[in-house]
Amino acid sequence: MGIFGRSRTTTPATTVPSPVVSPDLSALTGDYTIDPAHSSLGFVARHAMVTNVKGKFLEFSGSLHLDGGDPARSTASIDVVMDSIDTGSADRDGHLKSADFFKTDEFPAMTFRSTGAEALGGDDYRLTGDLTILGTTRPVTIDLEFNGAAQDPFGNERVGFEGKAEILRSEWGLTWNAALETGGVLVSDKIKLVFDISAIRQA
Repeated sequence: MGIFGRSRTTTPATTVPSPVVSPDLSALTGDYTIDPAHSSLGFVARHAMVTNVKGKFLEFSGSLHLDGGDPARSTASIDVVMDSIDTGSADRDGHLKSADFFKTDEFPAMTFRSTGAEALGGDDYRLTGDLTILGTTRPVTIDLEFNGAAQDPFGNERVGFEGKAEILRSEWGLTWNAALETGGVLVSDKIKLVFDISAIRQA
């Protein structure tokens, strides 16, 4: 067979995995206070097996310590006033504050205290910590995206994060429910938590 009839064997290229790279945020290292006026703490629950009901907490406070050079040393702390729950329905809010759910007279606050942080690469981070509801403390994992840093017109240095997590409310003793004639239950056990945080650097 002539040279033009020979088959050519191609050696497959070796794929080298890309290293996990995070932006250098060393300049952002410091202590920050969460700005409730420009932040939101919300949740989503499945209702009657067919739709999602969204809610939020109107009153909360919190602080962050960011270590841009070593994100694992970063921390977060949040305190939520449970009486400030808002789902857009006064009747539903009243039920959620009652003994069937949050018992806000007995347990006025929900708290989160971080126990670890991890850089996942790019703008993605993972925060682990202890979530306390109804006096019960259990671990939770929050996936975070860093939205950036800026100085506002008033001279405040701000950072922003978006976060999400999923929990089973039954693990915190939130077990009230009602069976549906068509099968299933009125309120899902799985709850999605959503966060949008703007924090101001302390002087």
